[in-house]
Amino acid sequence: MNKHLQQVVVRVSQCRNYRLICGVVLTLMIQVGNTHAESPPVSPLPKLKAPTTAPTTRPALAAGIKAVRNLSYGPAGERNLLDVYLPENAQGKYPLIVWIHGGGWQAGSKEGCPAVPIVQNGYVVASINYRFSQTDIFPAQMHDCKGAIRWLRAHAAEYHIDTDHVGVGGASAGGHLAALIGTSGDVKEAEGNIGGNIDQSSKVHAVIDWYGPTDMSVFFKHAEGVENIFKANPEQSPITKLFGGLAEKQVELVRAANPISYISKDRKLPVFLIIHGDKDKLVPLAQSEILVDALKKSGTDVRLEVVKNAGHGDGFDYTKLRKMQADFADETLKNIKK
Repeated sequence: MNKHLQQVVVRVSQCRNYRLICGVVLTLMIQVGNTHAESPPVSPLPKLKAPTTAPTTRPALAAGIKAVRNLSYGPAGERNLLDVYLPENAQGKYPLIVWIHGGGWQAGSKEGCPAVPIVQNGYVVASINYRFSQTDIFPAQMHDCKGAIRWLRAHAAEYHIDTDHVGVGGASAGGHLAALIGTSGDVKEAEGNIGGNIDQSSKVHAVIDWYGPTDMSVFFKHAEGVENIFKANPEQSPITKLFGGLAEKQVELVRAANPISYISKDRKLPVFLIIHGDKDKLVPLAQSEILVDALKKSGTDVRLEVVKNAGHGDGFDYTKLRKMQADFADETLKNIKK
C-alpha cells in the first residue's frame, strides 16, 4: 500500500466519531438488510421517509444447529454484538464464515442471517452488528468488522473455530465491507483497535460479495448510463451519509473505503466470489466489474457471476446461487472440489 494511503488510513482511524445531521434515510436502500429481497423503486427520485430497519426476526433454527447470541466484541453496545451458530454437538474445529448484513451502512441487523443453513454442512457462522453512519462515519464500519473477526479468533477454542479457514460474506453494504476486509486483511494501518485482541489477525481466506459497491468516487459516474435511484439526488444517498459529505469532497475517506486501494501483487489475497444483477438500480454492475478487473490484474482468483435481469436482491435464482455459494465455501475453506 502506498505511503499516501497509509497516512490517509491512520488519519482517519484517529478521528473522533462524527454525528451526522441527516436523520432521514432512503427506505429502499435500508431494506436490503439481511435478506436478498426488496421492493422495486417506485420512482427515479424516491421520497424521504423516516428510518426503517431490516427484518429482525429470528427464524426457527434447523435441527442440529446451536445459537449463542449477543456476544460483545467491542465497546459500542448493541452495535458491537455478534451471534455464533455452530453444530449442536460440535467436536473439533470447523471453518468459520462471518456474515455482514446490508442496509446502506445505516440500518440492518445480525438477526435473520441467511448464511446459517450452511452450519449443517460443517461450518461455524458468525453474524455481526456494526456501527451505523448516523452516529459514526467511515472507517467505523470497517474497524468494527475487523474487531469482530479478531474477537472470534481469540475465542476460537470456545466456539470450535478453525482459524486457518475463515471466510467473510455480505450483501450490498455488507458486500462492500466483506470485500474491504478481504483486500485489507493484513494492512496494519486499516486495522483499528475495536475490542482489542490486536495479537489476532483479521485476515480471511475467502470472500463472498453480493452486489456490494466498490469505488464510491466513480459510483455516480457508473450510475449515469443505467437506471439508478440515487443519481438524481446524491446528497441524500447512503454513500454521502457514510462519509459525512459528498464523495468528491471526502477524497481521503473514499480512498480508504475502496477495496481496490489495498490490492497489491506483493500480497496474497483471498479467493473472491462476486454476485451481481445486471439490472441493479441501487449499485451499478460496473462497481463489481472494476473490482474484478483489479483483482485479476493482481493475480487473485476471482469469480464473477452476473445474473441476467436481476436487480438489487430481486430476480435471483437463490436455489442455484446458494448452492454455488456452498460449493465455493467447500472448495476454498475445506479444499473440497465439486
